[in-house]
Amino acid sequence: MYQLNLHKVQTILQQADLLKEIIVDHTWYFSLPLDYKEQQFTTLSYDSRTVDSETLFFCKGAGFKESFLTQAIEQGLTTYIAQSPFDVDAIGFIVTDIRKAMALLAQEFYQHPQKKLIKIGITGTKGKTTAAYFLKDALAKATHHKVALFSSEETCLDGTTYTRSHLTTPEALELYAQMAIAVEHKVTHLVMEVSSQAYKTKRVYGLNFEVGIFLNIGTDHISPIEHPTFDDYLYCKRQLIQNSQQMILNQDMDYFDLLADTATLHHVPYVTFGRTNEAMIQIQDHKDTRNFDLQANELDMARLEDEYQLGILGTFNHDNAVAALLAMQLLGFHPEIAHQTLKETVIPGRMHVIEQHDQPLVLVDFAHNYLSIKTIGELAHQLRPDGRVLILTGSTGGKALGRREDIAKALSEVADEAILTSDDPDFEDPFVIATEIKEQVTSDIPITIEVDREKAITMILEHATKADVVAICGKGTEQSMKINGRGEPYEGDIVLASRWFND
Repeated sequence: MYQLNLHKVQTILQQADLLKEIIVDHTWYFSLPLDYKEQQFTTLSYDSRTVDSETLFFCKGAGFKESFLTQAIEQGLTTYIAQSPFDVDAIGFIVTDIRKAMALLAQEFYQHPQKKLIKIGITGTKGKTTAAYFLKDALAKATHHKVALFSSEETCLDGTTYTRSHLTTPEALELYAQMAIAVEHKVTHLVMEVSSQAYKTKRVYGLNFEVGIFLNIGTDHISPIEHPTFDDYLYCKRQLIQNSQQMILNQDMDYFDLLADTATLHHVPYVTFGRTNEAMIQIQDHKDTRNFDLQANELDMARLEDEYQLGILGTFNHDNAVAALLAMQLLGFHPEIAHQTLKETVIPGRMHVIEQHDQPLVLVDFAHNYLSIKTIGELAHQLRPDGRVLILTGSTGGKALGRREDIAKALSEVADEAILTSDDPDFEDPFVIATEIKEQVTSDIPITIEVDREKAITMILEHATKADVVAICGKGTEQSMKINGRGEPYEGDIVLASRWFND
């Protein structure tokens, strides 16, 4: 169904000023010899194990080896795209930026599915998935389930069927392939989490969103293989602004002035929400953390004024819900549509509550950075002010190294006791990771290290009293643990915590 010929490849790369040279029969050109222009491709790939003679192959990644290309040629590959030439018997398109080339050629190959969808992009350090589910459910009600979802938890391409996601934002080839499938299913809207890495690695290069949402910003994903500095992290995230037709901004977040200036400079209109009088939509929280009121400080926002109720706990989720409500307004739908869906929305791995009489209250959440762990700790103190807050957490291996200090900071501020355990340690020793966190906690709280996560969950639940809140942070609904490069089976935090109550 989808195809691309060499002449079109050449044209797109030249028009984008990406093409350095073309190698045919070991001779360098800037334009293809006529005999080759009509050669067709029916697949795009960067995996040398999946190619054939009709595959256009991309040599991408810092770990790419010439042996991968040689293997692909042995399987029939005739054409590759790379940033450096290889001395092989295949046509080579040598480009200045392989990732930009991937994005532009994927758009063309899949017949520009992005132009056939109304796209809402959501970024922020925390809350992206929750806001995405709030908006997805409201749009599903408004469009009779003609809405796709690309989130860190799940992917939905037909409006009804959900599969586990592997990346928050897929690589460009997968991204446009998924959009094409959504278009084939006559989906009209796409709700999409946009990670900082999506801009860092140009997965969303050239993609423009009808609505962009910027929820908040804090330190996360700082490491040699992700973002070397917070400045780089924030710079990548704020690229969503210049690639959106209109923006929704949290007036209360750090660096708001910078983000608002960015929108103004790029002539992107924006609306704001928050708890300050300056926000166009002002949030008024209730004691019941599921309820909130909205007050409009701008006349054209007046129809958002109302009382709303969520199906999940946490005043921090009010921000995510209001962002979804504002998106519905900007898309032309009445907020009334979201009234029922906000009460019913459940987010996998987020704010799962286990509560039984005469037992500690348990919160299971995907929280894995400073903002999210601090927020869940504050909620725990609010829910049971006379009890202790016990937090179980850990940090990933091989990436987001700055997260360890941030977790320690959050524990110092909100925990009465903590257990540090494994959370996808990969090739690192989970005991060393936990020790690094423990050494940076500045408050005088009891801290235990137990790297067996199942034992750690049992330990923290047995140590809690009925007056306490136990927050189990990090894995949520995930049922695998990344160890030494492989996803090893893991029953899941919710399963293990629920079993303890039932044993």
